[in-house]
Order: sequence, then C-alpha cells, then structure tokens
Amino acid sequence: MAEFDGHPYYSCINCRNPVAMRFDLLSKDFMVKTGQAYFFSRAMNVTVGKREDRRLVTGVYTIADIACSNCGEVLGWKYIRASEIRDKFKEGKFIIERTKIAKEY
Repeated sequence: MAEFDGHPYYSCINCRNPVAMRFDLLSKDFMVKTGQAYFFSRAMNVTVGKREDRRLVTGVYTIADIACSNCGEVLGWKYIRASEIRDKFKEGKFIIERTKIAKEY
C-alpha cells in the first residue's frame, strides 16, 4: 500500500511523482475535452505555466497549465481568475485530468 505522509494521494501517470493529496480533492464532477477531471484545492510537485485567457464551458477564465515537475507531463490547469462572480470559488484551485493521474493508497 503506497502512502505519502500517511495519506492516500494522486500521482503522475507517467512517473508516479505525487501531485495531489486525497484530502485536497474537492470534486470529481468536472469535465474537460478528454473526459473526467478532478478539482483540487492544492497541487504539489507541479510547474505552473504562462497565464492565458481561455473560454471554457462555464465561462472565460485566466488559467495557467500545470505540468508534472518530474517528467513535464501536462496534467491540467490552475484557475488564476474567474470573470463571473459565481465562479470566483475556483480561483487559485486546480483541475487535473483523470487520465493523467493514478490514485495511490
């Protein structure tokens, strides 16, 4: 049973670098172009790319792609700014594509 600091975590599917803790998972109900995505309050061992404005299904956001700090695999993005008040809760949080991570127990 793999554990990180005594807690289950999610790792990069390519290199098994830990990228998010299970207790930071806020929702599994997000969808991206490739399918299901998870919404996390925090991510670790990721690099944050250049900010850009992107139109998503729920509106326009300033986001930055995030990648595994070990192998460089793009995992998802970080919400920098939401244009709509109803989406402000997403700011500073992370979307990670389900196909890019593995759950480690």
